[in-house]
Amino acid sequence: MIRIDSVRKQFGSTVALDGLSLDVRPGEIFGLLGPNGAGKSTTMALLTGLQTPDAGTVSVLGGDPRNPALRARIGLTPQSLALYEQLSGRENLDFFARMFGLRGERLKQRVDAALDFVQLADRQHDRAGGYSGGMQRRLNLAAAIVHEPELILLDEPTAGVDPQSRNALFDNVLALKSAGRTIVYTTHYMEEVERLCDRVAIVDRGRVLAVDSVPGLLRTYGGVPVLVIERGGRIERIETNDPLRALNEIAAVGPIDTFHVERPRLEQVFLHLTGRSLRD
Repeated sequence: MIRIDSVRKQFGSTVALDGLSLDVRPGEIFGLLGPNGAGKSTTMALLTGLQTPDAGTVSVLGGDPRNPALRARIGLTPQSLALYEQLSGRENLDFFARMFGLRGERLKQRVDAALDFVQLADRQHDRAGGYSGGMQRRLNLAAAIVHEPELILLDEPTAGVDPQSRNALFDNVLALKSAGRTIVYTTHYMEEVERLCDRVAIVDRGRVLAVDSVPGLLRTYGGVPVLVIERGGRIERIETNDPLRALNEIAAVGPIDTFHVERPRLEQVFLHLTGRSLRD
């Protein structure tokens, strides 16, 4: 669905992408995980044809994303909300659907379906500027899918939303995958990647540092599990690939008060690859 090969993009003295290469397979949710300034939003702009690479190539749906016919097969939710606040929720979707050429009964069907999908049918006639942050994010998603695109690009779609709306957006993304859509999902939240993504690219400073499933990343970069035991008021930490065997060996020597196993987490992988320094 997507192939990016050795892409470089620079804005003045700032290098946004520095030889970025990745591919996205049909029907998967592909995560772009990285700190602020990693190049995630620039990558999204290239995939929609809003930016062009200084070097390297970008292929989307088998062609050039600047092709209007091809762009009509893509849906995008930008990181900054793209809504008309003075229009109602329905009027927003009606406008965007018309921009994609929908008319007549088909237009009505798709707007109705998109409103139902994001659970906004009961508020469809309210002005979008009066929606809560979570409702606006859901309407933003509805605008991206109203024309039934094959490829959906979600750029930090849960930014600033409450837990209920966030969970509803997760359900929406998984439903789109079940319907056969291909999704690229950018975020810097580990739990979103763990819950949603089939594969993940960890990116930083415009480069791909690692690509794999979450379990694959943990195996390669997460380190060894740690068995933590407490006995006689002392805490011991033992790195081991076989915590059960280590526990049995220790228990055979003497009683154990408590124990637990600390397994590698995606956050550890992320910090190991990108560093711990603050990003503004």
